[in-house]
Amino acid sequence: MNDREQLERDLKALIVEILALEDVAPEQIGSDDALFGEGLGLDSIDALEIGLALEERFGIEIGDDADANQQRFASIRSLAAFVAEARGASA
Repeated sequence: MNDREQLERDLKALIVEILALEDVAPEQIGSDDALFGEGLGLDSIDALEIGLALEERFGIEIGDDADANQQRFASIRSLAAFVAEARGASA
């Protein structure tokens, strides 16, 4: 398993944990599944909680660019790419 795959697994587990998704196991979330709307069905409050958890866990700053955040939070894969890039930039 490469670093990106591990990061995706970690993000899935983090989302299930912080949002207390009792009916969803991390491995049930596809890396390309939409997190909002038709996909996992998350909402803006969930996005805020995820953002805070990412800032705390990974030491990154999400920022308040709505368009960029919509792309970043589109799926686990896009979120992992953002986290990896942000961690690289801050390292």
